[in-house]
Amino acid sequence: MVETMRQFSSMFYGLARSISGKISGNGDGREAAEAMAKNAKKNYLILRSSGSVNVDGSNNLASVFSKRGRKGVNQDCAIVWEEFGCQADMLFCGIFDGHGPWGHFVAKKVRESMPSSLLCNWQETLAQASLDPEIDLESDKKHQRFHIWKHSYLRTCAAVDHELEQHRKIDSFYSGTTALTIVRQGDLIYVANIGDSRAVLATTSDDGNLVPVQLTIDFKPNLPQEAERIVQCKGRVFCLHDEPGVHRVWLPDEESPGLAMSRAFGDYCIKDYGLISVPEVTQRHITSRDQFVVLATDGVWDVVSNQEAVQIVSSTPDKQKAAKRLVEYAVRAWKKKRKDIAMDDISAICLFFHSSPLS
Repeated sequence: MVETMRQFSSMFYGLARSISGKISGNGDGREAAEAMAKNAKKNYLILRSSGSVNVDGSNNLASVFSKRGRKGVNQDCAIVWEEFGCQADMLFCGIFDGHGPWGHFVAKKVRESMPSSLLCNWQETLAQASLDPEIDLESDKKHQRFHIWKHSYLRTCAAVDHELEQHRKIDSFYSGTTALTIVRQGDLIYVANIGDSRAVLATTSDDGNLVPVQLTIDFKPNLPQEAERIVQCKGRVFCLHDEPGVHRVWLPDEESPGLAMSRAFGDYCIKDYGLISVPEVTQRHITSRDQFVVLATDGVWDVVSNQEAVQIVSSTPDKQKAAKRLVEYAVRAWKKKRKDIAMDDISAICLFFHSSPLS
C-alpha cells in the first residue's frame, strides 16, 4: 500500500503536468488539482446542473435536480465529479445550500473550490502517511484510509472557509452556505457534512424491504452539543414567537443574524460566537444490499420523510429522473403542508451504486 501511495503521488503530478503543461510539482498541488478539474469538465465527467452522469465502465449513476423556491434566486447548487482525481474507482458529489444576501455566490464558490482543495489535501496527506514510520498502513487499511480522508476534509474545510473570508468580491459576513459531500472510493463512501442538508442511504433489510439509513446529523442550533458550544462562545439560541420550533443562532447583544443552523461556511458575523465550519466525517462500507444514497437540502427534508424519499427514488423507472421526481414530490408537499410559508429552494442528488452503464 505504501508503494501504491508513492505511485499515486507521482502519478498525480504527472497527470496534472500532462494536462496543464506547467505544473512544477513542488508545492503546486492545488494547481495540479485545478488542472484535473478543468480536464474532467472538458471530458464531461463533471456535472454542475440538473441532469445525470453515467460514465462507461462505472458502477455509479448520479441523478441531479434543483428547483428555485419562492424566496428569490436559487441559492442551492450541486456537483458530481466522476473519476475524481483521475481515479477510475472514485467519485465526488456535493450539495450546497446558500443563505443570506450573497448566499448563491458563496455556495457556488465553495462548490468550485472544495473538490480541488480536497484532492490536493488528500494527495498531500497520502504522501505524508506513506513516509511516516509511525504509521503502519498495511495493518488496518480501512482505518488508515478513513483517517487520511478525515484529516484531508478537516484541512480542506478550514482552508475553504479562510479563502472565503479573504475573497474580495464575495461578501460572506452575513451570508454563508451548507456543504454536504460524499467521496466514493471503491466499496467505501466517506461523508462530510456542514449544516442541515442530509444524506440518506437506501439499503435492503433482512426481510427484503428497502429501508432508509440516515448517514448525517442535521446540524441545528438546538442539538445539545451544538447549543452548548454556541452558549459557551457567548452566542444565543432561541426561537422567534412567530416561528415556534425553529431554533436560530443570535449574536450576544443583537437580534441578528438568526441563523437556523449551527455549522456553515461563511457567516463571519457569528463565527466568534459558536458557529463553526468543521465537518462531521463518517465512512460506510457499501455492500450489495445498499442500493443508493440521496443527498438533499433541507427544502426536501422539511416536508419529506426519509422513508418517503427512499420509496419515491426506488419506484422511479428511469433512474436518471429520480432526483427530479423527488424534488417535484417535495414541491407538492410544500403546497400541502406549508401553504403559508414561502417555499424553500429544493435540490437533490441520487447516487446509485450498482448501475450498469446505459446503452
